Amino acid sequence: MINNRVSDALSLRAMASEFDAQRGKLPQPGDPHRSTDNVTIARQLSDLGKLITDLADEVLHRAAEQNREGRTPSAIDDFAAAIGPASEAASALGAVAHQLSFLGRTEHLRDQPDALDAREAAAAVMDDGLGAADTALREGADSLHAASARAFPPPDRLQAARRRSATATSAPAPPAAAPAAAVLPGPIARGR
Repeated sequence: MINNRVSDALSLRAMASEFDAQRGKLPQPGDPHRSTDNVTIARQLSDLGKLITDLADEVLHRAAEQNREGRTPSAIDDFAAAIGPASEAASALGAVAHQLSFLGRTEHLRDQPDALDAREAAAAVMDDGLGAADTALREGADSLHAASARAFPPPDRLQAARRRSATATSAPAPPAAAPAAAVLPGPIARGR
């Protein structure tokens, strides 16, 4: 049974890393290596489709094994729940792709006042879509990381070190050193 827990924890952690990787590929304003263009967004949509398929395959695999090996359904729940954030990210990037298409079709109208307003609105929708995709991917990764820790908690020593580290970082800073007391001239008493 422990092998199933370890296997589930590793699979959950690997899937969380996939969410993090997808989030790292999101276009960023001003970054020429992660620009917002049709090809970049389409590639990321394709990758998110594969991620959703991988999540569904994890659910299917564990559901099929559940009766044979006595697996607990918690990993099934965790993988199934992660499909939601991945789908939200894909939907948000689909809206970005739609707006990019609109901008491409209206490029020749960019100097006309009516088209200018619509193009500015499209840019705002794209920014919102990228923000929504980022949030969904972060939430999905966080959920999977937490599920991995629940499936197979780290050893007690590691947990204790994490608690100490969290306590040390949240402890108040030591008070500033007080100025040295003025030394008054006078006799110095010496002990024998």
